[in-house]
Amino acid sequence: MMEMNTFTVPDITVLKNAGLSHSADFTLPQPLERYSDEDHRTWATLYQRQCALLPGRVCDEFLQGLELLTIDADRVPDFKRLNEKLATATGWQIVAVPGLIPDDVFFEHLANRRFPVTWWLREPHQLDYLQEPDVFHDLFGHVPLLANPVFADYLQAYGRGGMKAKGLGYLPLLARLYWYTVEFGLINTPQGMRIYGAGIVSSKSESVYSLDSASPNRVGFDLQRIMRTRYRIDTFQKTYFVIDSFQQLFDATAPDFTPIYPQVEAAAVLGAGDIDAADKVYTVGNREGWLDTEDV
Repeated sequence: MMEMNTFTVPDITVLKNAGLSHSADFTLPQPLERYSDEDHRTWATLYQRQCALLPGRVCDEFLQGLELLTIDADRVPDFKRLNEKLATATGWQIVAVPGLIPDDVFFEHLANRRFPVTWWLREPHQLDYLQEPDVFHDLFGHVPLLANPVFADYLQAYGRGGMKAKGLGYLPLLARLYWYTVEFGLINTPQGMRIYGAGIVSSKSESVYSLDSASPNRVGFDLQRIMRTRYRIDTFQKTYFVIDSFQQLFDATAPDFTPIYPQVEAAAVLGAGDIDAADKVYTVGNREGWLDTEDV
């Protein structure tokens, strides 16, 4: 995952990477020897818990990717073995990184169909929440959808767009798109609303909250609306944006954003919990439990 604005390297990231070095693109060989028996038990606990919870909540494409890639259920996966199947499916590969990496490096990887995965795993007492991404969030949350050709192409296009946005000075606007789709997106299906965002998929509590709670708004996907909307990094989301298909997502983001950015910048910025008059509203949240802290 990229830095998502400014970020101070957390103590756990420093601790986990002590004695390791990475290359200029922040990749390093996956240090398989550093995974303890406790790490593997933690992975198995997280994996089994989410796999029991997600059927009927997550989109079929995610479950299909999980099955196709045969991601290990009882131990932290070996990236090399996983890459053999992922490369065959869509030409993507995962690369081990120390943790959050600079935006330009992140975009360069995505643009070349490489997904950066934090190699280390959270501690047992952090099962339910960890602010920074770890291997469970990055691998279990993100990688299954990389086996879907349309979503895989969308993420590569996002990487290319990120490289351009950074040069134009509009990166914060594009970061909102990543946050509300790749990390916290919902999708309409014939069976009902489902999860596809990795930040939800990898979280037990938000997997329930995002679909079942009366607290958040659920609003139809609109590119410029999302780019105008702040988001939350310290709580559950106040608003979730809902796509109708991955093809809709890809088509909406295929055009050059260069002429779009000034239009968005000139429009009013919306808070994370705001409803706009032009919104396609599925649910207006009752705001229960919302904190008064600042949106990002």
